[in-house]
Amino acid sequence: GVTAPWRHQAEAAALAYDGQHVVVATGTASGKSLAYQMPALATLLADPRATVLYLAPTKALAADQLRAVAELELDGVRPACYDGDTPRAEREWIRRHSRFVLTNPDMLHHGILPGHAQWSGFLRRLTYVVIDECHTYRGVFGSHVAHVLRRLRRQCARFGSTPVFVLASATSGDPATAAQRHTGL
Repeated sequence: GVTAPWRHQAEAAALAYDGQHVVVATGTASGKSLAYQMPALATLLADPRATVLYLAPTKALAADQLRAVAELELDGVRPACYDGDTPRAEREWIRRHSRFVLTNPDMLHHGILPGHAQWSGFLRRLTYVVIDECHTYRGVFGSHVAHVLRRLRRQCARFGSTPVFVLASATSGDPATAAQRHTGL
């Protein structure tokens, strides 16, 4: 029954699709997911080589997002969760075939970036990095996540990609400053 996106969804999606880093900060259940799914999925459908990395603070949130993207049944997107419970054989498949990888900052730090050579194809084609619930990354952990994101950016640059960062938050008091601190952009 939805006939069009909300204004904040359309504006955030358009900025991201145009290659600008963006943070969308609106209330809970206000459709932030659509703001990053629209440009990410449109790009994956238009460019069969593009990839997307989605970071969530909790396994449950990543699973919800996986379910939402998988239910769309978009050809060639192949979304998959890559976390500590992912079996070895499945990890290999995800690294080689998934174009929409959902994970968390710790798995990015411990499971993806140390094996950057194995992930080079994915990182080379990385178009969007989505950081959901970015307000949860505060204090020492927030500092750690910021360093991991800078490390991700360095690895992407090494492989020739400059992904667009799209951050989402429901409770950030100063979303632009928080996003800048997290990404260095």
